[in-house]
Amino acid sequence: MDLSWQAYFTLGVTAAVFILLQVQRRASTDVLFLGALLLLTVSGVLTTEQAFSGFSNPAVLTIAGLLTITAGLRTSGVLDWLGYKLLGSATTEKQALFRLSAVTTAVSAFLLNTAVVAMLLPVVISWCRRRNISPSRLLLPVSYLAILGGVCTLIGTSTTLVVNGELQQRLQDGLATTGTSPLTFFELAAVGIPCAVAGTVFLITLGPGLLPFRSGIIKQLDEQRREYLVEMHVQPDSLLVGQTVEQAGLRHLDGLFLIEIDRAGHVITPVTPTTILAGDDILVFTGAVDTIVELEQIPGLTPAIESDFHHHPERHLVEVVLSRKFPLLDTTIREASFRQRYNAAVVAVHREGERLQGKVGDFTLRAGDTLLLQTTSDFVSTYRHNKDFYLVSSVEGIETRHHTKTTTALILLGILLLWLVLGSLNYSSDNPLAITSPAVASLSIAVLMILTRCLKPSDARNAINPQVLLTIAAALGLGKALSASGAAEGIATTMLTCTGDNPFWILLGLYGLTVFLTETISNNAVAAMLLPLAIEIAQAGDLNARPLIIAITLAASLSFITPIGYQTNLMVMGPGGYRSRDYLRLGLPLALIMALCALTIIPQVWLF
Repeated sequence: MDLSWQAYFTLGVTAAVFILLQVQRRASTDVLFLGALLLLTVSGVLTTEQAFSGFSNPAVLTIAGLLTITAGLRTSGVLDWLGYKLLGSATTEKQALFRLSAVTTAVSAFLLNTAVVAMLLPVVISWCRRRNISPSRLLLPVSYLAILGGVCTLIGTSTTLVVNGELQQRLQDGLATTGTSPLTFFELAAVGIPCAVAGTVFLITLGPGLLPFRSGIIKQLDEQRREYLVEMHVQPDSLLVGQTVEQAGLRHLDGLFLIEIDRAGHVITPVTPTTILAGDDILVFTGAVDTIVELEQIPGLTPAIESDFHHHPERHLVEVVLSRKFPLLDTTIREASFRQRYNAAVVAVHREGERLQGKVGDFTLRAGDTLLLQTTSDFVSTYRHNKDFYLVSSVEGIETRHHTKTTTALILLGILLLWLVLGSLNYSSDNPLAITSPAVASLSIAVLMILTRCLKPSDARNAINPQVLLTIAAALGLGKALSASGAAEGIATTMLTCTGDNPFWILLGLYGLTVFLTETISNNAVAAMLLPLAIEIAQAGDLNARPLIIAITLAASLSFITPIGYQTNLMVMGPGGYRSRDYLRLGLPLALIMALCALTIIPQVWLF
């Protein structure tokens, strides 16, 4: 293979990145890729414009927009509502898996799968705790189902967006060849849906027998759980009105016990499973702080504190321990007027493990009491060193939910999906309009999310993961270096020599190479770097590049064998107590099934 020094140098740098990621597991992926890109730029392999073109790639901007939109759906309560409806009345592991299979796959087709898994994690863990089922039985299937759903449309996973963004960039640069036009919204469905169906059937039928049972995780979830007494208000327009306690999912709350219902001054106790809920009911629970937090995620339930306080858009939950110098000791919570003094409202009280009886407002405050406060974001910094409190601590993992914005967020999501579909159908490769660009669509809806107050600007900025975007942009630059240096052309010629004239062997080799690399480094980076290789192979062999592009897109998206191959696999590893062998045992047969489906369908739908 007669290559220039630039080609050898590019191959060496790329190989070094792969090796370093394997040898040094703690290495920062984005720093390594950016460092490699800068080295290739300084050495003259790439021009400055070529090196940094990835940062303006439509894929990077589209992913940033979709991450922001997903954050808006989460803070507006849309994702909580979906999760609550999903597992609210499921009673067995099998029922839960069936529901998760149907909904997770479908939702992941239209939302980034990492966001879907992030939404389902607390829902599934909470359900497992209540049913005394190990989360290890469900969390890995959730990750796999989200991955399967992500390959059914253009926006289901960031990998498809990376590939499509690069294809759009090539079109704008006048480098388009046979089969390299941008992907349409539902183009991947022809192979993605059969793969998703086959994978789902496997996970439902054979999957449970390959999953571990980590009983220790259940005990871990129950350790050091501080008990509080809390009152929740049933909103008059809530879907809970008219349901029994059991139907509302309030019967089997592990760590929480519904001890009484205050209905217009009439106290109902004990509460039975058949007690019917009414609007404006005050539900009195006793339980742990983490499960009390989960109550706020149930649409229609809000803390029964001062009526206008819980609608404050900046509210946060904070724990404080009262000191001996607290000025309102020996007064009741109602008399203490927390809102006037501290701009905070008492949600719940904990006292030395004692289950307190009566209304929260009637409790007499004592030194050492731990109060759960609903307050504003600056409370911790303001009162951290105040002598009134021994301890001031923000409750981790709590996000404001603006349920009044749920409808607005759903409408904006509908507009986004309609915009993307119509834009895909009306896309013209000869004269692409800006309005048909997924980047323009996603960023526009993201801005509307902020303008309609579904999402605060600060939360929007926090939702954008700079490490992911930097890795993608730098990897796109490395892919360009492989092409510009002639390295991709040299590899393409070698592959064609080894595989002969049979395009199926080329497809198989490229699919296998992509799977192997994806399981060891970032899936987006692999797709970005191998796409130029696929196009070079097609040109050298006088083939249609489309089947090879689809194969790389799928292989880089369907990562099941290792926890590091895909972000959702890493997300469930800790909460599920998984080990690497668990991914291999369940993921390897699933990956083989996906390869069989993909390699059978792709040549039939996209002809060489």
